[in-house]
Amino acid sequence: MRPGGLSRGRHQPDPFACPLRKRKFAACSAAHRGTRSHREHVSVVPSRGSTIMDKRASTNRPRISDGSNGAVRPSVFLTLTLAAALLIGLALPSPVAAQHLPLAEPESMGMSSDRFDRLDAVMQRYIDSDMVAGTVTLVARKGKVVHLSALGHRYIEGNEPMPTDAIFVIMSMTKPIVSAALMMLFEEGHFLLDDPISDYLPEYADKMVLVETEEEVERVPADRPITFRHVLSHTAGVDPSRNLLTEEERAEFGRKATLEETLVARASMPLAFHPGDQWRYGSSTDYVALLVERISGQGLDHFLQERIFDPLGMTDTHYNVPDSKVDRIAAVYSPSGPGGTIELRNAPGPDRPTRYFGGVAGLSSTAPDYFRFSQMILNGGELNGIRLLSPSTVNLMITNHTGDLPIYIKGADAYGFGLGFSMLTDPAKSRQALTPGTFGWGGAWGTVFWIDPTEEMITIMMVQISRYGHLTIRQDVANMAMQAITESFHSGKQGIRGYEAIRR
Repeated sequence: MRPGGLSRGRHQPDPFACPLRKRKFAACSAAHRGTRSHREHVSVVPSRGSTIMDKRASTNRPRISDGSNGAVRPSVFLTLTLAAALLIGLALPSPVAAQHLPLAEPESMGMSSDRFDRLDAVMQRYIDSDMVAGTVTLVARKGKVVHLSALGHRYIEGNEPMPTDAIFVIMSMTKPIVSAALMMLFEEGHFLLDDPISDYLPEYADKMVLVETEEEVERVPADRPITFRHVLSHTAGVDPSRNLLTEEERAEFGRKATLEETLVARASMPLAFHPGDQWRYGSSTDYVALLVERISGQGLDHFLQERIFDPLGMTDTHYNVPDSKVDRIAAVYSPSGPGGTIELRNAPGPDRPTRYFGGVAGLSSTAPDYFRFSQMILNGGELNGIRLLSPSTVNLMITNHTGDLPIYIKGADAYGFGLGFSMLTDPAKSRQALTPGTFGWGGAWGTVFWIDPTEEMITIMMVQISRYGHLTIRQDVANMAMQAITESFHSGKQGIRGYEAIRR
C-alpha cells in the first residue's frame, strides 16, 4: 500500500496532496493537520567556510530539512559552528567524530535537488495518511551527503517533531555491523570461513538434524559441521520449527538474561536442515555475536564500541541508549488493523538496561551514524583514514555465498546473500530501480539501507513501524533516491567491485 502518485510535468511538492489511488487511507482532512507536517532541512553550500542555509537561499543544495507545518523558513545563513553542528548531532568529542558530515550540492555529485523534493513529497504522503509518524532519509554519493531530511514527528502524542539525529531501534540492521565485527577477527587470522564454529563453541559439535518423512520426524547426524560461513550467510539451520521440538526443547528456546546463556541452552536442539542445504533467515547472527565474544574475550558491546563505533565516530549507536538522549528517541507505532492507520506501540523513554547484546537485533542508531558505517563499507573498509577492514574482505562479504538457494524475502529470486548483507542479482525481478550488485538490509521496524558500489551511493531510511508489510515505503525510498541521479557513472578507482563480486 502506498499513497498517491506524483504530478505530471515539473514536480511541484505538495505535502498535503490527497492520495490518488483507489486504496483506503486516512481521511484527507488529516493531511492538513499542521502538527503532522513538520520538516527539518539544513541546506549546505560547501565552501572554505561551510554554511547552513535554508531552501530559499539556493536552488542547488543538499538538505537537512527544518521548518514547521511543511513550510520553508525565511532565508538564513549560519556558519557551521559547533553549536550549529550540535543541532544535527554532528559535533562529537573524538577527533574523528568531531568532523561533521561531508556535505555537497546534489548537482555537484550528479544528482538533482528538484528530484529530491519528490522523495520528501512521497514520505510526507505516508505521514499525512497516518501510515507512519515520521521519517529520516539520507542519501550520499561519492562520500558526500547530498540529502538529509526529517519529516513528521518522532512522538506524535508529545507533539515532538522528528529531528535529523533522531534515535531509532534498528532491529536487524544490527546484523551487518556484528558481521563486520566477526570479519575483523577473520582478518586477524583466528579462523577460516569453512572452519567449524565448534572450534570456539564446542557446545555445537556433533549436531543432529530434523528430517521429516511421511510417517514421522527423524533425527539424523548432520552431514557436515556448522561453519563460520553458514552462520554469516543464514545457512546454518539453527532455527528449527518449534512444533517439531520436544516440550523440554521448547522450554529452552526462550531468551535468557544473556546471549551466551541463551545459545548454550539451545545447543542440544536439532538443526532444521543440514548446514549449507538451505537459506533460512533467523537467529544465525546471534551465533556470530557469541563468536565475537568467545574469540575476542570481550563482551560484544565493548568490542563494537572500541573497534567500530569509536573509530567511526558513531556516538549515537547503543545497546542501552543513555538517559541523556531519551529526548531524541523515536516512538514506535503499529497499524491499528490490517492496513490501518497507526497507533502508539512504544512511547519513547529510558531504556531498561540489558545485558543481552545480540547480533540479530538490539542496537539503536541514527541516520548519520549508520551513514558512517555504510560509507566505511563502501570505501572498502576505511573512513577518514581509519581502516577497519581490507577491500578484499569487504568484497568477500558482498559476494553471493548462497548460490542458487532460494532467498525467502520479497522478490526472493532477485537476491543472493553474502556475509551479513543481501545483494541484488536480478533487478528485473525486484520492485526497485536499483543497480545490480547493490547490497544492504533492513530492520523489523521499517529501517533500511542500501549501498550501491556502481553509483557510489548510500541510501538510508529511518522509520518506526512494527508492521509494515502492507506498505511500499521501502521500495518508494529506493526508487525516489535512484530517480534523483542525473549522471550515472561507474567508478574506475580501486575499491570494492560491486556487480562483478556477485556474479561468481
